[in-house]
Formats: sequence, C-alpha cells, structure tokens
Amino acid sequence: METAEQGGGAPRGFGLGEIEMGTSATSTSGGQGGTAEQTATPLTSLKAWKSLRTHYKKLQQTHLRDLFAGDPERGERMTATAGDIFLDYSKNRITDETLKLLLKLAEQSGLRGRIDAMFRGDRINITEKRAVLHVALRAPRGASIVVDGENVVPEVHAVLDKMTDFSNRIRSREWKGYTGRPIRNVINVGIGGSDLGPVMAYEALKHYSDRDMTFRFVSNVDGTDFAEAVRDLDAAETLFIISSKTFTTLETMTNAHSARAWSVTGFDGDEKSVARHFVAVSTNAAEVAKFGIDTANMFGFWDWVGGRYSMDSAIGLSTMVAIGPENFRAMLDGFHQMDEHFRTAPFKQNLPVLLGLLTVWYADFFGAETVAVLPYEQYLKRFPAYLQQLTMESNGKHVTLEGTKVDYATGPIYWGEPGTNGQHSFYQLIHQGTRLIPCDFIAFAKTLNPLGRHHDMLMANVFAQAEALAFGKTAEQVKAEGTPDWLAPHRVFEGNRPSNTILADELTPESLGKLVALYEHSVFTQGTIWQINSFDQWGVELGKVLAQRIIPELESGGEPALEHDSSTNNLIRRYRRAKG
Repeated sequence: METAEQGGGAPRGFGLGEIEMGTSATSTSGGQGGTAEQTATPLTSLKAWKSLRTHYKKLQQTHLRDLFAGDPERGERMTATAGDIFLDYSKNRITDETLKLLLKLAEQSGLRGRIDAMFRGDRINITEKRAVLHVALRAPRGASIVVDGENVVPEVHAVLDKMTDFSNRIRSREWKGYTGRPIRNVINVGIGGSDLGPVMAYEALKHYSDRDMTFRFVSNVDGTDFAEAVRDLDAAETLFIISSKTFTTLETMTNAHSARAWSVTGFDGDEKSVARHFVAVSTNAAEVAKFGIDTANMFGFWDWVGGRYSMDSAIGLSTMVAIGPENFRAMLDGFHQMDEHFRTAPFKQNLPVLLGLLTVWYADFFGAETVAVLPYEQYLKRFPAYLQQLTMESNGKHVTLEGTKVDYATGPIYWGEPGTNGQHSFYQLIHQGTRLIPCDFIAFAKTLNPLGRHHDMLMANVFAQAEALAFGKTAEQVKAEGTPDWLAPHRVFEGNRPSNTILADELTPESLGKLVALYEHSVFTQGTIWQINSFDQWGVELGKVLAQRIIPELESGGEPALEHDSSTNNLIRRYRRAKG
C-alpha cells in the first residue's frame, strides 16, 4: 500500500485512460473494503487511532499562542493549494506530529484505495449496490468510464448537449409559451438535492445570470412556498422544471400538481398548454408523459448519482438556464479540477483530505459537535444550507459498512451564515461560549461588486475573526487596558478556537465548482475514516412512510381508528378538531 505521504502518485488517468466499472459489488479498495462480507479492522483498533488518542492527551491543553510562538513560520508552512483555492490550516490545534498521525490514519484506513475504488466505479454504496460516480458528471468529453461494458461519458455529454440546446432556446426567447409569448419566469420544483443544489448555485452565481428573467424555487410541501412563488407571475410566461428521479416524490409531485393546476387555469383550463410550460428532470418516462409533459423535454440522469451530489447533472438545468451553458460548463471544469486534485495530490497537500482529517480530529478527540461554515461573500448565503444536506445526510450514520454500531462520533452538525452578519449574532458563542466550534472561513480576493472600501473592510473582518478566535485576549492584556478588576473576566477571550481560512481569487462558476467538490471529497474522507457508507440515506425513509399512513387519517371524513402512540393520536385528533 502506498503511504499517505506518497499519496499513490497519479493512479489511473481519469479523463485520459479508460476506467472499468464491473458488475460485482466487491471493492478492491484497501482498508474498508466494498462489501459487508469483508472485514475491516475496527477504527479504534488502528495503531494510528491509538497513537492519536495518546497524542491528544498531551496536546489538549496546548494553546495556539504557544504553537505560533514556538514556530514563527507556521503560518506560511501549514498551507496547501489546489489551483486558485488556498487553504490556511495553521490556526488549528495541531502540530507536525498531529498531522503525521492523521495522515497515517488515512493510510491505515485505506483512503487511497477507497478513492481509487470510487473513481474506478466500484459499487462502494453497498446497501444500494450502486457505484458512486458523481465525478463522471464533470468528466471531459474525451474521457472513458465504462459501466457494464458501456462508456457512460458520451451519455453524460449527450444530456449536457440537450440541456445546452434547451437553455439557449429559453435564453434567446426562441422557446415560446402556449400563447406565443417568450418564457421570462422559471420555477424549479424539487426537494432535497433537487432543490438545495440548484437554489444554492443560482444564488451563488446570480452575478452571471440573465437579469431579465425571474428564477424561483419551490420545495416545501407547505402551500405557502408555492403560493408565494407564483403570486406575481403570469402563467403565459412561466416555465416549471419538475425535478424528481422517480416522478413520485410526495412533496415534489404535490407541488407539481398544484403548479399544473395553476398553470392550466391561466389558459382557461386548456391542458394542451402543459407541454409548453413544463419540462421534467426524471428517469420515469411513463409518469412524465402521464403528467402531460412531452418526453422529448425530459432530461435524464442515473442511479449512480446521489441526490445531494446531483447539482451538476440535469438537476442543474435551472442553473444552466440562469447563467448560460458556457458558465455551467466552466463550473463543471472547476469540479473536475478539484476531482483530479483529490485523486492525485499527496495527502499532506490534498485539500479535501486535510479538511476531512481535521474534522475527524475535532469530532472524535476534542468532542466538537458542530462545524461553522462562514462565507464572507453574500452570494454564498445558501452555501451553508447546501452543505448541511451534503455533510449530514452523508455521514449521519450510526453503523459501519459491516453493520456494527460505531463507538465514536460521526457526522458533526454543519451550520453557518455569511459574514459579517454572523459576527453580530452567533459569533459570541464561538468566541466566549463553552463549546468548541471549529470554523471554516471562505473569502475571495476580488469582489464582483466593487464599492468604495467595502471589500477591504469585509476581508479585514475575515482575517480579524480568525486571529481573534485563535489568540484571544488574556486577563493581563485586558487589565493593561485599564479595565476594572470586576469587569475584566467578562472581557477575556480565551482564544484557542480553531479555524481554517479558504481563499480564492474571485467567485466564478469555476471556483464554485471547486468549492463544492472540495466539500464533497472532504465528506468522502470523513466517511472512509469512520468506516461508514456516506452514500445512502435510509434515515429519511421512516418518517416518509409514517406520513403516508397519517395523511388519510387527517383527511378522513369520519373519525379514523388511530393506532399510534398516545401523543401522536392526541395530536392528530387535536389537528382534526382545529381544522373543523
């Protein structure tokens, strides 16, 4: 096995050679393996894990002030780059020894083999017997990724080409609605990965969007979401993109049928209008046709694309319409650049690996339960919400790949808001609260909207917050400022609060792709270390099943026979009485 320091060189030329995906569920990756039948060494039994536990006990009281004082070049040395993405991880509570042990943990966990298995197309999603090939969505046109004897890359690009043609027709106003008027409003109807990715990307890249068009997103089954989305729109100028792989998702199809009713009403009940005002992102042609959508306007994707990893598939159709095909393909190129970095860079210089290992370090040794993602870029206001699904739906797991219960923490809570707003809100808890909250600061050297001193002030706050969190203010410093003794304890900042700072040149479609892929692969790294399946989401199923049982009980004309627990029964009865 190659060492983490070697990083395995540059295995298998993804995009250059041919990647074979077999039909077997067996993975040849090291460490974890690819099937439940294979036995992995328990995480807490790994030599590196035990060494980290001992090392943590020695390091836990060490302050970042001392680490920087003892290593004047630490801030220059503990950095890594991937293209124009720069990571400063020097303000973490680690030493060179910590990093060495974390890299050994990655090696002993079989991370290199696991990465190869994903890019190769092994069915590493063992509970659903699927490959995990979101990286194929952004493979160059000339790449060859063979699935069951067939190269899937031409199929991926065929869908992209179809999206391109459709987007150009909408953007040029060539596509006309049922009455001959051009489309000026686009509403994406989806939920989960079919909503969070598109809405995040639209907001992030709004600077590049067609400002003569209106884009809205409906996801919540709460009728208010739909009502507010269409309240000021004209049906004759409105196109709905219904995004549902199966075309049976409860929330999405409920909203889709409400959209259909609203739209048809705008054409005096003429149902032939549906074909000009609805398109589908789905794999279920029969249901799409039944809905009234012309299947020629159906954009497909594949079961090796998980919902939360699908924003660069046809699920991103609304994004492409908004920003144009050229910008969309630039975003895909950014994804691919980070994919290649993750696949080939030595682990000690590998941004996703470093972020993932640091997350494991804080979650499992310091007991940190959350990670704050703090973009100092207003366009990224939905980025933390997008990361919530990407990270927590992926790694919110309590059993290993082998089905045994874990005895360590997995899946921290990701949250955040754009700076500087958060500084006047929850930063107080991060600075002086009792919980350790590692932070990721994200910022850009250039602003898309130059306005006087604004950007310098914004960036000054990025650097100041990271500095304040790391070094704080001692009681001696507070007293030296003339603060009365009784007030001094309230003004002390303990510091020693860890953070990463991620800098890029400018928020472009390409840099957004790199950022999203950075966190995708950080999640993969964490899941590999924790020996869990980051690519299923059985936890969302139970509530959905129970909801289907409760819906008819709420809608029943007569008093239903309830067989839930006493609390649920009581709540159902109270709701039925309240709604009359």
